[in-house]
Amino acid sequence: MKLRFLGTGTSAGIPIIACDCPTCTSTDPRDTRTRTSATIEFTDPDGIDRVILIDTSPDLRQQVLREKITRIDAILYTHHHVDHTFGLDEVRRFNEVMNTPINIYADTHTMTALHRVYQHIFEPHKNIQKSFIAKLIPNIIEPFTPFTLFGLTITPITLHHGKLPILGFLFTSDHHPNAPLLPLAYCTDVSHIPAQTLDALASTKTLVLDALRHRPHPTHFTIDQALEAITQINPSRTFLVHMTHDLLHAATNAALPPGVALAFDGLTLS
Repeated sequence: MKLRFLGTGTSAGIPIIACDCPTCTSTDPRDTRTRTSATIEFTDPDGIDRVILIDTSPDLRQQVLREKITRIDAILYTHHHVDHTFGLDEVRRFNEVMNTPINIYADTHTMTALHRVYQHIFEPHKNIQKSFIAKLIPNIIEPFTPFTLFGLTITPITLHHGKLPILGFLFTSDHHPNAPLLPLAYCTDVSHIPAQTLDALASTKTLVLDALRHRPHPTHFTIDQALEAITQINPSRTFLVHMTHDLLHAATNAALPPGVALAFDGLTLS
């Protein structure tokens, strides 16, 4: 079982357009951050390799080409914002390669937004002419109501992204009892973690957590706020994501406590 970070950057990506700051001009490849997204890759109980994608960032095509990903078996959505959804059209190629529709999972608010933006996918009968579009099967999910995909149990959890309640995901599996990754919690775009969610995260071994920058922000954790949440959750290891160009990778990473690190595009955990 693997967790692959496809992208680890904030909504503008890094380098940011028309910026010559130290991070945007860095030669360290870890400072190049596409928009945040990830895959969970594992073998199901029947021995079939599976890939679950978390969010479809605007950089999805670039990300899957870079990582040589050749299948997507399901897509989970954290929320409806542009930097987490605007790569959805790219999954049509996986439909073609796999010759099957793809199940997508989101809360009602996010699914409604996807229907509105991608009417040509969800209401193809309204298209003027037949065209090359993604084939998707929508599934509505609810916080703290687990569901199972290919032997992997996924529990949506509530996170607050400013005033917007969004989803994080907690992954467990009876079929992979010795997987070092599990339980794995994926929590991007966070400014507050409710008490019920903190309780659900109590057994987490691997935590992926939002940490935008050092300066306060109304809808994202700062580095210090993320570290405070990590102390409460007490995972074995934590990887920070959704960083902006305020954070130079090497210098920021060196100042983090043991067991905590900045993720970077292409980092793969097992």
